[in-house]
Amino acid sequence: MLKLGMVGWRGMVGSVLMERMLAEKDFERCEPLFFTTSQTGQAAPDIGRELPPLQDAHDLRLLADMEVIISCQGGDYTQAVIGPLRDSGWQGYWIDAASTLRMESDSLIILDPVNRSVIDAGLDRGIKNFIGGNCTVSLMLMALAGLFANGWVEWLTTMTYQSASGAGAKYMRELVAQMRYLGEGSAALLDDPATAIAAIDRQVTTDLNADDFPTPCFGAPLAAALIPWIDRPMENGQTREEWKGLVETNKILGRGEAPIPIDGQCVRVGAMRCHSQAFTIKLTGDIPLDELEAALGEHNPWVRLIPNTKAATLTELTPAKVSGTLSVPIGRVRKLNMGKDYLTAFSVGDQLLWGAAEPLRRMLEILQNRR
Repeated sequence: MLKLGMVGWRGMVGSVLMERMLAEKDFERCEPLFFTTSQTGQAAPDIGRELPPLQDAHDLRLLADMEVIISCQGGDYTQAVIGPLRDSGWQGYWIDAASTLRMESDSLIILDPVNRSVIDAGLDRGIKNFIGGNCTVSLMLMALAGLFANGWVEWLTTMTYQSASGAGAKYMRELVAQMRYLGEGSAALLDDPATAIAAIDRQVTTDLNADDFPTPCFGAPLAAALIPWIDRPMENGQTREEWKGLVETNKILGRGEAPIPIDGQCVRVGAMRCHSQAFTIKLTGDIPLDELEAALGEHNPWVRLIPNTKAATLTELTPAKVSGTLSVPIGRVRKLNMGKDYLTAFSVGDQLLWGAAEPLRRMLEILQNRR
């Protein structure tokens, strides 16, 4: 069995990864050793078997004994450890949730339902670093994979509606704190059925602009609002989050020499852990809608084609429905008035599952099955 080192397993992504690995019994097929950056010597997590105590995550000697290391510890840890570890001669597989190594030439971005052939080819030529992709990009590709697989995408734009979880756990807490602030401020008005809606609206607006409204993380209200900026600026006016749509998508698809143009705007909204996206897709031709729908809905076991009706959309195509599941529904699929070769669609996916933890877990499974 593979010797597996686990680092960063207590954080938000790490916790979701642990839940999935336990559910899929992944630990039964490996010899796990758990590492920590702050609690060396304490008890390892309960995975149903006896384990050694937590080990120092900066102990290169112990790390080098692992055949596979999965890290959800973050980019600073990756930068501090991976170079010295490789320099020591370690030839194991590094699977990482952080973005640090994504665009390096000796790494692949992993999303096996979409790019399994790219992963297999990378393994065959000796690639050792396998990195989880940007959450929005991964969820987009899970939803639209059928179109990419058929070569039907000439270019696309994606307008994203990204959840608080994409920024981190403390941002999720701040969103809930903002909701509580607004709820408490309007409670008396809401309890009185005679209150005019204008009065409630004025109270909410006042609270959103109050000096003590909780915004230290986001820097602006997100509850009852949105923030049309994610990540740091690029010289061309994009944010880095928007830039990732082009570069990561084409690296995942192995299209380095013939990239598909992709751009859009990334917006933070008041959802907890599901990212949503609206797509405008320039097709390579006038492909019949029924063929497009079949390609979308049949590509992988997790994508679900939702009928373009109000009832189905409200029931199936919302963060409330999708949160905590591996389902990636896509709906509102129709041709646009701009022409028969223009398509629009809308998709939702859990940022912490296919957007973060699940590709890591499945990469471990691929390595286990290759032994």
